[in-house]
Amino acid sequence: MDFALFCTRVSVLVLLLALCSPNKFIQSPMDFDPLNLVQTTTTASVDFGRILFNSPSAVLRPQSPRDISMLLVSLSSSSFSKVTVAARGAGHSIHGQAQALDGIVIEMDSLPSNIEIHKRREGETGFSYADVSGGALWMELLEESLKLALAPRSWTDYLYLSIGGTLSNGGISGQTFKYGPQISNVLQLEVVTGEGELVTCSPTKDSELFNAVLGGLGQFGIITRARILLQDAPEKVKWVRAFYDDFHTFSRDQELLLSMPDSVDYLEGFIVLNEQSLHSSSIAFPAHMEFIPDFGTKAHSKVYYCIEFVVHEYQDKGTNADQVVEEISRQMSYMPSQMYTVEVSYFDFLNRVRIEEMSLRRRGLWEVPHPWLNMFVPKSGINQIRDLVMDNISADDFEGPILIYPFLRDKWDTNTSVVLPEAMPGSGEQVIYVIGMLRSANPKSCSGGCLDEILHRNTWLAKTAGEHAGAKQYLAHHPSPSQWTDHFGRHWHRFADRKSRFDPRCILSPGQGIFSRIYASTSSHRC
Repeated sequence: MDFALFCTRVSVLVLLLALCSPNKFIQSPMDFDPLNLVQTTTTASVDFGRILFNSPSAVLRPQSPRDISMLLVSLSSSSFSKVTVAARGAGHSIHGQAQALDGIVIEMDSLPSNIEIHKRREGETGFSYADVSGGALWMELLEESLKLALAPRSWTDYLYLSIGGTLSNGGISGQTFKYGPQISNVLQLEVVTGEGELVTCSPTKDSELFNAVLGGLGQFGIITRARILLQDAPEKVKWVRAFYDDFHTFSRDQELLLSMPDSVDYLEGFIVLNEQSLHSSSIAFPAHMEFIPDFGTKAHSKVYYCIEFVVHEYQDKGTNADQVVEEISRQMSYMPSQMYTVEVSYFDFLNRVRIEEMSLRRRGLWEVPHPWLNMFVPKSGINQIRDLVMDNISADDFEGPILIYPFLRDKWDTNTSVVLPEAMPGSGEQVIYVIGMLRSANPKSCSGGCLDEILHRNTWLAKTAGEHAGAKQYLAHHPSPSQWTDHFGRHWHRFADRKSRFDPRCILSPGQGIFSRIYASTSSHRC
């Protein structure tokens, strides 16, 4: 055994003894140098949601996947350990999903990014792809891939999220209707399972682990490296916004654009709830808009809707984005004279939310509680759920965007762990809508029990939407294991079986609240 490996094992043993002692005392961080364990746990107990603040007993800053493997091997084989482990990427969780109360948080950003771009040469078979650390940010991958005029096909709206973090959830944005979520655009993964086994997996090699981890909420393994599918990147995009005063017309036009994947490259939409939502959503849209909506009165309020779509422009392919937009717009039914277009670089479009982030930071509205609610709603229930949402929010004090846009069921691989709403029997229904209520709780207007009231209302909305329309939460938060069982429905047994196989001691991702930790001395290996 080499000296470094010996030191690593000693460090893990010391850590286990410290964490399992009655007083949870942790010695000086210098004692854990070989494994880069530190006692400073402040950032690991805070996430973007700022709703839960569960402090771990220690933080691991690994320098390689082996560090993670050694920790999990020791924890899974210990008969006295009660320690759980959570992997933390960019800390953008809402309900403490990447926290580990009295456990260990692994700060994934300490892993070397080592982004390697493989561009397919002309005449070669196969795909262009990138090999990248699970702790790297999507922005880092974008910057590197664009140097070779390449980019991933599917994105999230915000790029300062970790690769492993979004792949553990799904990863959605306006490209989902065309290419599927980010988890549908992965060729290979390197994963450390709950028992510490370091595995390279793909659709054809250890496929059960590969499918389990994608959208698996961190329950089956920690993604330490991913192979992401790339495509040619456009130089510029034509960015379009069209406004509506009728929801049925708005949704009909969204589904029209949904049927044009050969022309449209990005499709989203949002509710224009008030002046604040109109102005904040236009920060990153550098075009003069003469849209002056009449929001009515408090007693008789009126809302509007905006479709946002993009057409890519490739100089070497001779595409004419203006002509494509013109052809598309002739088929749409937006409010007269209320379509606006702007041409921006591909990078600036993908990085659009960063501009809004900077604005929120200046206003003191970034590091505040974010009681977000995201749901997947089948097309058959979208009108009902839209009405439900609007009946349960106030346009006067809602701060933040309300996204609403469609994608197609068949762009998702049903072998992964993500749960979509069930289609109506015999309907063959393909269209599913995203509703994202991305609220910021402004301390100036939301104090006292205000946050608790919002969270209670979100819980009620999600429950009601599920009961009446078959909606499913995305980035879900459920307060009890039984509710998680309901969330997965007919897929629960597959999910639990995968847990039993890849993390039988239930060490990973305790912040999700799906399974409870068990010990090696327990006779049953089922969580």
